[in-house]
Amino acid sequence: MKKIVLSIIVSILYFIAGAQEENIKDTLQTEPARLSEVIVYANKFPESAKTVAQFVQVIKNKTALRLQPNTADVLINSGNVFVQKSQQGGGSPVIRGFEASRVLLMIDGVRMNNAIYRAGHLQNIISVDNMLLDRIEILNGPSSTLYGSDALGGVVSMFTRKPQLSPTGKTQINGDATVRYGTANQEARGNITVNIGGKQWASLTSVTYGSFGDMVQGAQRQSAYPDFGKKNFIVQRINGTDSAFTNPDPNKQVASGYKQIDVTQKFLFQPNANTSHVLNIQFSNTNNIPRYDRLSENANGKPSYAEWYYGPQMRNMVAYHFNAQKLNGFFSDLSITANYQHLEESRISRRFKSNNKDFRWEQVDVFGATIDLKHYSGKNELHVGAESYTNFVSSTAQRVNIATNAISRITTRYANGPTSMAFNALYAQHTYKFSNRLTLNDGLRFNLVKLDAVFADTTLMHFPFNKATQNNAAVTGNIGLVYTTPKDLRLAFLVSSGFKSPNVDDLSKVFESAAGMIIVPNPDIKPEYTYNTELNFNKYAKNFSLGGAIYYTWFRNALVADKFQFNGQDSIIFDGVKSQVMANQNKASATVFGFNLNMSYTFAKNTAFEGSFTYTKGTYKNAGTTMPLDHIPPVFGRIAIKHTAAKWNAEFFSIYNGWKRIKDYNLNGEDNEQYATADGMPSWFTLNLRGAVNLGKNSTLQLLAENLLDRNYRYFASGFSAAGRNFVISLKTGL
Repeated sequence: MKKIVLSIIVSILYFIAGAQEENIKDTLQTEPARLSEVIVYANKFPESAKTVAQFVQVIKNKTALRLQPNTADVLINSGNVFVQKSQQGGGSPVIRGFEASRVLLMIDGVRMNNAIYRAGHLQNIISVDNMLLDRIEILNGPSSTLYGSDALGGVVSMFTRKPQLSPTGKTQINGDATVRYGTANQEARGNITVNIGGKQWASLTSVTYGSFGDMVQGAQRQSAYPDFGKKNFIVQRINGTDSAFTNPDPNKQVASGYKQIDVTQKFLFQPNANTSHVLNIQFSNTNNIPRYDRLSENANGKPSYAEWYYGPQMRNMVAYHFNAQKLNGFFSDLSITANYQHLEESRISRRFKSNNKDFRWEQVDVFGATIDLKHYSGKNELHVGAESYTNFVSSTAQRVNIATNAISRITTRYANGPTSMAFNALYAQHTYKFSNRLTLNDGLRFNLVKLDAVFADTTLMHFPFNKATQNNAAVTGNIGLVYTTPKDLRLAFLVSSGFKSPNVDDLSKVFESAAGMIIVPNPDIKPEYTYNTELNFNKYAKNFSLGGAIYYTWFRNALVADKFQFNGQDSIIFDGVKSQVMANQNKASATVFGFNLNMSYTFAKNTAFEGSFTYTKGTYKNAGTTMPLDHIPPVFGRIAIKHTAAKWNAEFFSIYNGWKRIKDYNLNGEDNEQYATADGMPSWFTLNLRGAVNLGKNSTLQLLAENLLDRNYRYFASGFSAAGRNFVISLKTGL
């Protein structure tokens, strides 16, 4: 089989290398852009990348954005972001060793992170519809000056398609429809997008529905780990009794499928070329998403859980955006955003052979507003802004006996009384051009964060407090120098700081983080701070581009889950299990060092080689002993050969991860060593092939052959195995 696959690959590459067709524009671009042509929104207003000190990576290729099951997989396939997965319906980005609530997610300029974003692993990014994405910007390193709390490792800033006005002034209706099918998980997904454009008004409507079945993992395992990742049992309830049966196909990850719907509606009113109003409405919801890693656990030869799933994950957003340019007065550019978000999530679990089914529900309402203004004066650019976000959290819980329907109380996940968190900030970012070659970037932000959590009922957990209040203030900033040459070489030296104020999840959570370990609230935790120094560069030439960064981050007051005492006890009974008491605590210091490289080389007409490589190392000191910091991924990256022709394109690529040895795991944190081998998480690589063909009349056929060698592998810290050999077909047609 391997010889057949390799023969096919060689034949395709030979055909690609000999092709001589002309370029097409919106596919797999092979010609590197010039430095002056790269526009980024890292500072919220569009500007040339050659004047921005921060290292920014952009994903804007439509094939890369939309030929994936979800947005988490878009990031994985970029080769520039590590993503952890606990289940198929998930994906937790890691930037420079920081994950979850330490990485800020933005959608169309609106902050997604809320008061219950946890420090472990998240799945919220899948609520962004990748079929509607226009571009993703990855802002590497602390970004708190402009983006505030949580931007310790960086920012994933996502932008969806915009409504388009009619170029003729007459009303025009156009759109496209996409259907997609994948074999490894019986994925069936479709999208329809319609744009109605007039002279000053436009509407964009998009609906996406996806059904994902149980994922089949790769069958080719490393000889040292012949049973790694196998799902050997399935649980069924028959006549009121749980029973475990042998899984007839241990490579099929039974109870991993889910369904999702995404709806977006945008309205644009543009009375003139310099002013625009946009109403942005987004809705995303899923059915129950099985927590596959927990469902695969067993104890004493029996499954630990009969049921464990996230309830429907709902995200509603309504945002109003106002933009104005070329204003009279001190500020020439103005941007205002007002938004409201309503989010719901829940956790439902029942242990094997138990009739007690536990429900824990959370709701978050977020009200936000930002204002940004920009002033141009000779060699100076001044950007000032203000931001305010207020979160209201509701946390409830109950236990239902599925045999008798009797309802009883259990602990809520968070404080069960009125709980809120407010972020307020003022900030300024300044640019000074000493010359056409040398530019100074500097900025400052003042943050105020207030958190109130009320533990209204402490009869189940006898907390020694009934309320926790925090008022945290922080000043963050950045200063950097950017030097460019006429030959498109850019060098930047940057010093920046970031901070994260403890949120509701950090401070008030009661949660079983792993079998026999319970996290309890610690109201005495303090904000985390990062101080970052880095050197980054980009070099653009006619047929070649190279970019990279090397950085060192000092992480002060790092929150680490460690052994704790609850009412003088180091272990308690939780959900019927004796559990070690753990709590988030500020460790004295941690450090993260790393570097990454990206390159592209067009070695033949319309044919290019691309590669990326990322290395990260993180440690912290515990009682004088150096320990591994959790969330630190192994080396990872991507290499590819791609060809672009007049009516088709193709790409042969490999995604790879290095070893994560067990000695480099944080055994008390979120590294999930229980889902790895005894030696850690093995290294792996996949071989993949994708392409697109223009069928004419605005129709495009896209094909993907993924994991051609059918390798079995997992991403570090994940309890869910990736797809085995997978064939995907996607058809897009204009309406």
